[in-house]
Amino acid sequence: MHAANTALTISGLGYAYPDGTRALDGIDLDVATGQRVALLGPNGAGKSTLILHLNGVIMPTEGNVTIGISRLDATTVREIRSRIGLVFQDPDDQLFMTTLYDDVAFGPLNAGLTQGEVDERVHESLHAVGLADLASKAGQHLSFGQRKRAALATILAMRPEIMVLDEPTSNLDPRARHQMLTLLASLDTTMIVATHDMDLAWHLCQRAVIVDGGRIAADGPAEEILGDAQLLDEHGLELPPSVAARRGTIGA
Repeated sequence: MHAANTALTISGLGYAYPDGTRALDGIDLDVATGQRVALLGPNGAGKSTLILHLNGVIMPTEGNVTIGISRLDATTVREIRSRIGLVFQDPDDQLFMTTLYDDVAFGPLNAGLTQGEVDERVHESLHAVGLADLASKAGQHLSFGQRKRAALATILAMRPEIMVLDEPTSNLDPRARHQMLTLLASLDTTMIVATHDMDLAWHLCQRAVIVDGGRIAADGPAEEILGDAQLLDEHGLELPPSVAARRGTIGA
């Protein structure tokens, strides 16, 4: 039974690589509609494997993933992919057409929308990420920060119920990082953000979940989780710099 305001339910999710290594080991997680959740943990903790299960890039072999009331399986994966927007860490995984317009139009066109609807979605999405004047440019001619925002636009054009972002601020310079944070904060959608950027998690998300060893090690309000230096240290993480600065613990 799923509450009406539950966007995502993960129950008993497990996954092992072909060599037997367990990447996920009994993940249980509910995400409420409209909630922004930071997914934190050291490298190799299982975060990327977890988010690839959310729209069926990896199909569950142990446990279940349910979006609203739709359980992810071979019969629902196409529908669920239209409702879950996955933004990869490397924008070049999502930009492959000759122009930015075509990249953003690709999803809506394949969803069977009319040309008028596609034009509206492309304009709306490129405007939202501040790239409306670059629609005729090729993705490879944009700066890295612009490509990260362009990759986000390709997902916004699908108007997903849930956005899943893998390291949205990685490798961005301070200005581009600020632009990305401001952009994400302006979006009114359920959001799951896998990140090592602790300040991003602090400023953007209401809730923080630490994954370590393929299991959920901590789950609670972001203010509590991200303010617990001992807990973070136990899982290879550090206080958000803005929190550490306020406590005078940077460099301590």
